[in-house]
Amino acid sequence: MSDWFKENRWLGTFLVVFGLTTLLALWFLFHAKSNADDAAAEFNTAAAERGRLERLDPFPSEANYRKLKVHIDNYAASLDKLKENLKSHMIAATPLAPNEFQTRLRQAMVATFEKARANRVKLPDNFALGFEEFTTALPNTADAPVLGQELAQAELLATILIDARVDSIGAFKRGALLPPTAATTAPARKPPPANAPKTVERGIVDLTFSAAPSVARRVLNQIASSPQQFYVVRTLHVRNEKDKGPPREQATVAAGVSPAPATSQPGTAATTAASTKTSAALTFIVGNEHIETSARVEMVRFTY
Repeated sequence: MSDWFKENRWLGTFLVVFGLTTLLALWFLFHAKSNADDAAAEFNTAAAERGRLERLDPFPSEANYRKLKVHIDNYAASLDKLKENLKSHMIAATPLAPNEFQTRLRQAMVATFEKARANRVKLPDNFALGFEEFTTALPNTADAPVLGQELAQAELLATILIDARVDSIGAFKRGALLPPTAATTAPARKPPPANAPKTVERGIVDLTFSAAPSVARRVLNQIASSPQQFYVVRTLHVRNEKDKGPPREQATVAAGVSPAPATSQPGTAATTAASTKTSAALTFIVGNEHIETSARVEMVRFTY
């Protein structure tokens, strides 16, 4: 054998290398087959588990279902409590006929006028709390209850202003009431889902009043924290009634009149000096300004 290998060295080397390569290829083939079998077994196991899960009933166990039901009941109770709390901060709507609404409007106008006169608050002419169109015309029967609710909300808003003793109410304009059918007939870019309940609605009042800064702050705080009605101050604009600063006074003018002549009697000179001191009273440069406040107030209605 050794003589043959010596005589056929190239062929012998080729056969040895070929044998080793064949053994190595067989080993790789066996290893790949083993991995493929493992992957196939894992796939079959996963497929079987998926099929088992798909056939299972997804309903939770009885213990978990009881726990979930307790959580749902607690959430519903908390939500109902929150709704009742919010509705307690809203003047409720009551059934109202059109003529009853007009009578109530006239009563509110008279009561507001008397309160303003007692508190020395100036109101616009023919002040009707933003309901001027209904002083001579009756509303629709379907709109009367909501209008009555808005009237009570607007009257409360005006009462806050008058009780705070503002100087005057310059404007009190109410936004137009949306008809009940407008939500279904008006086109919309993104229409709400069919039969979607509307839980929150709003009425808008644009008002302007003049008052001292401290009074204006008190009015805004009372509007935002009113326990009877949920108001939202959406926009606010404040303007100082004195848009220019006070002129600088000369020192000689501030000092008063010139002293009396030397020939005057002592009594007369003393009287003149006392009069000069009294007339030269202090004049405050800042702190006495009044401001004009314009605000858009939303009167929130919860309809759930």
